[in-house]
Amino acid sequence: MVLLGLVAFVVLLFLFAIGVNNKVVRKSTAVDGQWANVQNVYQRRADLIPNLVKTVEGAAGFERTTLNEVVSARATATQTKIDASGAPDDPEQLRKFQAAQDALSGALSRLMVVVERYPDLKATRNFQELQAQLEGTENRIAVERRNFNEKTQDYNAYIQQFPASIIAGFRNFKTKPYFEATAGAEKPPQVQFEFGKTGAATNR
Repeated sequence: MVLLGLVAFVVLLFLFAIGVNNKVVRKSTAVDGQWANVQNVYQRRADLIPNLVKTVEGAAGFERTTLNEVVSARATATQTKIDASGAPDDPEQLRKFQAAQDALSGALSRLMVVVERYPDLKATRNFQELQAQLEGTENRIAVERRNFNEKTQDYNAYIQQFPASIIAGFRNFKTKPYFEATAGAEKPPQVQFEFGKTGAATNR
């Protein structure tokens, strides 16, 4: 009877451990999935920039220095990769990735300020469509980054609590870093403008 009870206890403990392990896996996978969403919106923005540059280049006398900033920042952002199959677990890697992307956000904001001086450019349909797409993409970036931080916080909190911490340690699940809350990070850079008014772009 005692042996039977011991076997039953071991089986229940094993089943419980499996349940905890599966929950850790689900939460980790959720973070990885959200990281993919973050990468997708950043890639969408990068894909829009060549058309934006081409459109702005066509404006007579447009300030080349500001345009070159955007081109350079885009090159740096697209070359700054996270060496991981899923969400990063190296805080320094994520910091560099965020810095490169935020630098591109800043360059785009400064470009939009300069565009205010070129009413003919602002009036073109192609530029207006690109501006609208960039505005929507910047909003999505802010949303996806926030969602990533929320899922990462949920995952990190869970694997640091007993008994999940034992399973996480045994399976080598590590805590993951967040996007840092830099000044103005609670709202996306203002790449939109109101026609007839002076635009005020803000950097993240």
